[in-house]
Amino acid sequence: MIVPVILSGGQGKRLWPLSLPDRPKQFLALTGPESLLQQTLRRLADPQRFVAPIIIGGEDHRFLIAEQLRELDIAPRRIVLEPVGRSTGPAVAIAALLALEADPEALILVAPADHAIPDAEAFAEAVDQGAVAAAQGSLILFGLKPSFPATGYGYIAPGDPVTPAVRKVARFVEKPQEAAARDLIAQGCLWNSGIFLLPAAAVIAELEALAPDVLAAARAALAAAEADRDFLRLDAGAFEAAPSISIDHAVMEKTGHAAVVEADFAWSDIGSWSALWEALEKDADGNAVRGPTTLQATTGSLVFTDGPMVATLGVSDLIVVATPERILVAHKDSDQELKSLAERADGS
Repeated sequence: MIVPVILSGGQGKRLWPLSLPDRPKQFLALTGPESLLQQTLRRLADPQRFVAPIIIGGEDHRFLIAEQLRELDIAPRRIVLEPVGRSTGPAVAIAALLALEADPEALILVAPADHAIPDAEAFAEAVDQGAVAAAQGSLILFGLKPSFPATGYGYIAPGDPVTPAVRKVARFVEKPQEAAARDLIAQGCLWNSGIFLLPAAAVIAELEALAPDVLAAARAALAAAEADRDFLRLDAGAFEAAPSISIDHAVMEKTGHAAVVEADFAWSDIGSWSALWEALEKDADGNAVRGPTTLQATTGSLVFTDGPMVATLGVSDLIVVATPERILVAHKDSDQELKSLAERADGS
């Protein structure tokens, strides 16, 4: 049985103005009637594969997490509350330590709360393929065959076989330029999904060897943590001492045990409005819409309203997002710059 670990600490600033600090994108219904967090919880709820999940999120979002779990009637193993964000390295260390308390041979499936994976069966098949190698000590990543030369994703070069479905990681490439991305795709490289299947004991051993300061801070934060019903509040002083580092940089890019499943499921990290446009169904003119809209002579656009009627005329390749308080109009090619615009617009 696998312990799902759902990371729900992101702020989703590139989906402003809908995603805001008090309700970031993982809590929003962007690709269907349920939020991205709830879709992730459902995907990891199969009792034949998974035990109750561990959710790791921010103190400010504790009631949102609890409410969305209640709506699905899912009881978590723990809701771990981070006093500050420290990226995925310390979070994975905390989760692995908690999993080992119950099972010295635990496997943890680390999944961000804000990814869209519409085909749950294909996802489960990939997990099953990775579990064989993970049980033998490999630290598993899930790689996706690229559909375009993305410059906002990391890439994985597969190496020698570990099992028929799993290959060693030959190298990582972080967010290449478009020409380099095309070359990587031609070489058979995969998108790094940011989803991991890890033997808890093995990842603790690798943290001890490669990032001992991360592991020490996680142990100290757990030792002084305070339990409150389903919530586990990490000790603030100890956790703040942890370096802010991803599990990729802390372990996966340095270990000799990294391996990758070439997964066959549709995936998006919903990291931008253009990524959401890619993930949604479109009309004959390539438009994706949500909410009360009227489009005329409009092509290739995302029109998303959480309030007022939005009408467009004679435009192409736009992102138009309306909430009761804010309106965004941007070209799809510019949405990677949205984080800085949001900070200016909200004065943060």
